Amino acid sequence: MQIPQSQTLTTRCLSRIFDTTSATYKFFWFLSILQIHARTENLHINVWDIVIRMVANAWYPIHYFRLSFGKNDSLFDIVTELQKETQIPIDASCEEVIGQLQERLRDKQVKSRLGKLTTYVPYCFLYPWINATNNSREVMWRSQSFENGCLYSIYKEKTNFYIELNPVWDEYLHTHYKILMDFTYWNLMQFLQVRNPNVPAISSKLIRPESRSSLANQHRYWNKVIQIGGPVRCIYTGHELHPSDYELDHFIPWSFVSHDLLWNLIPADGSINSSKSNYLPHLDIYLPKLAKLQHHSLKVSIQAGYQPTILEDFLSLGYTPKEFVLMNEEEFLEVYRRTFGPMHQIALNMGFETWKY
Repeated sequence: MQIPQSQTLTTRCLSRIFDTTSATYKFFWFLSILQIHARTENLHINVWDIVIRMVANAWYPIHYFRLSFGKNDSLFDIVTELQKETQIPIDASCEEVIGQLQERLRDKQVKSRLGKLTTYVPYCFLYPWINATNNSREVMWRSQSFENGCLYSIYKEKTNFYIELNPVWDEYLHTHYKILMDFTYWNLMQFLQVRNPNVPAISSKLIRPESRSSLANQHRYWNKVIQIGGPVRCIYTGHELHPSDYELDHFIPWSFVSHDLLWNLIPADGSINSSKSNYLPHLDIYLPKLAKLQHHSLKVSIQAGYQPTILEDFLSLGYTPKEFVLMNEEEFLEVYRRTFGPMHQIALNMGFETWKY
């Protein structure tokens, strides 16, 4: 993905900011600068505001989706340590994390953690413009003349540490804000995909969603199945479930799969979602029960001539709904073992914990 080019700005240097990236800090540094500049329109930006927003932007992909940032990523360690020390919820919004960290900035431990991001990040980001590798002081004083039209200058005083955006970039950053954000997220996605090769939907795990998709169609399907075939039993509690008297459960947590496909959704007792949360179900106990209930639902639906569009979700498992109906229970269970076994193991490797009722 390319950024818009300019005849007067050093966009060639800007397009190279992620060329030699071995950690995530440059991505989150640039994202945070773009966001602060867009919100405040200030050219003068406090470095502590930037690093706090870096942590907030990395919070959700690390804590909720459990993405790996790589073996030696300092931002990952800092975000993880800060959550343990502050007890900010793992699913807190970006603005909630920012607010709480700003309130705790006087805490020596918190400031020390954040301070690690101020040591190299502001300087390394400018290397495409200012070639002074491993010499932060030189980068700082050369940046103050906006050498080579660099994006910002750096000022570090006793009680004031800030960057000053180069005024010539001001209009460009505003005009192309969305493209620059997409450029950064696209590069971040490529970086993380390499480090999470078996994790699905990396692109949907970088930003905390404002709201989750409605499950109205999935509820409608299960209500109809229960109306036609009679009550079903919760695979966890064994309680009998009736139309609209249940909650839908993502068998493998949504925070891992990031989808609402029907083959991973089942009606469950209302008490389950809060206790199961983002835990993984014990496969030996619950996978056969899941497969049996899903197979039952397909038989009831197909045999009654009820074939809503949502049944197409099963095509992603390699068979049509009608082909699934023709299978016996053991054949259907084997498809589910092949599907859920690898996902379950990858999620375990990422740190998801196992649960049983």
